[in-house]
Parts: sequence; C-alpha cells; structure tokens
Amino acid sequence: MRLVVVGAAGRMGRILIRAIAETDGCRLVGAIERGGSEALDHDAGLIAGVGLLDVTITDDPLPVFAAADGVLDFTSPAATAAFAGLAAQARIVHVIGTTGLQPADFETLEAAARHARIVQSGNMSLGVNMLAGLVRKAAETLGEDFDIEIVEMHHRMKVDAPSGTALLLGEAAAAGRGISLEDRSVRSRDGHVGARRSGDIGFAALRGGTVVGDHTVTFAGNGERIELTHRAEDRSLFARGAVKAALWAFDKKPGYYTMADVLGF
Repeated sequence: MRLVVVGAAGRMGRILIRAIAETDGCRLVGAIERGGSEALDHDAGLIAGVGLLDVTITDDPLPVFAAADGVLDFTSPAATAAFAGLAAQARIVHVIGTTGLQPADFETLEAAARHARIVQSGNMSLGVNMLAGLVRKAAETLGEDFDIEIVEMHHRMKVDAPSGTALLLGEAAAAGRGISLEDRSVRSRDGHVGARRSGDIGFAALRGGTVVGDHTVTFAGNGERIELTHRAEDRSLFARGAVKAALWAFDKKPGYYTMADVLGF
C-alpha cells in the first residue's frame, strides 16, 4: 500500500514514517510539510532517521495524493479538513488521528467520506479502544447509581482539552447510558457550583512534563469506586495503529469508519 504522511517533519510525522518503514505490506511514497518548513526538499527517511527513502518532502499535496493509496494525518483541524477534501478527490484512504476537531470539521469529514475511506479516531491504540468498549459496558450496566468522571493528563505542549481520547471515552460512556454527551458533559468546575447533577459525565484535564497520555474513567458509587485506566508510554503505538487502520481500509468501500470498525469491536 502506497502511503503519504502529512506533517512529515513533525514529531508524530517522523514516528509515522518509521512505522511505515517497519511494516510489511506498505511503503512511503509521499511526505508533506507546510510552506516555509526547513524540511522541504529533504529526504523524508533521513528526517525520520530510517535512512534514505528517495521520498522528498514537499508542500504540494495534489500530485502526491494522486499517486498514493492512503494518507496518514496527525496534523491540525484546519489542515485535516483540507486534506480530507483532497483525499476525496483522489478517492483514497484518509486515516485521521488529529485531535481538537470541532462539529464543522466532522461535517467536512462526513462529506469527504462519500468518496474517500475516512478512518478517524481520538486515539489509534488498541488498548484505548478496548478501554472504550469496557467503559460503554460499565456505563450501561451500572446506570446512574454510579457517577462518571474522566481524568486525563498529557505533556505541557498539548494545545487542546479535553483530549480526543477523553472525549472518545466520554462518548463511550454516554452511549452506554443512552444519552447525549453534549447535553451531559461537564468540562469545568470553579467556585460555588452546587451539588453534582446525577447522570452528568465530568472531565478534568491535567498538563505537565512529557506525559504521553494517561486516562482514567472513574465510576463512583455509594461506598465503592471502579477505576479503568490506560497509560500510553510510547507514541509509536499510535503510529502502528494508524498504519493498521490504513491497511484495513485499503479494500473497503468509501465511508466513515473508526478504530472500533478496524478492530472489529
């Protein structure tokens, strides 16, 4: 499978390039960076530390997408929306690990999925998606007798909160309860906020150091507490999941998919 990495010179972009190089059944055929990047015109393999790949980093995605089978994208919401349109034109796979997406961005992705195979997730790891399945089941089984709180911690440079993974887990909890997360989500508490409303799903975001990603979903009942936790120790697990998603989507029909589809959950 011929794959392109966008944001190729960034931290995650380099990890994606290494993951492609280590995976049978795929190869890097394109690498994209923003205009003005110092990485332009350099070999993507050398930038990623895997040796010469004869793939030059460019800021022109059109010819690159046209010659590819899929694109791996952990960039920014605005860039992802633009790349989705190009993936739809090229009718290729677009794997999206970008976080901080807003409702308008999801509308753009849904439209692109009429022609592209979109695989989007707030987290590409097997463990997190398994955790989401457990959270949904627990929420469904325990009901509103147990309050749900989601706490996440990431490195000091992360710009969005709550994290995409925390929202993924919140959506799983809401689905288990049969409610809308948008209607029952509590993102902050400050001052005299009163007693907790039964059925709400609370979020807390911590930032500091170099933490890759810690997520804990707490179900707090009367006299007992259940905590489900996932700790990411290496960003390469997200890259491996993204490559797995691309290979899975290669022969699928155009549509909007998630990691739950990829993993068969």
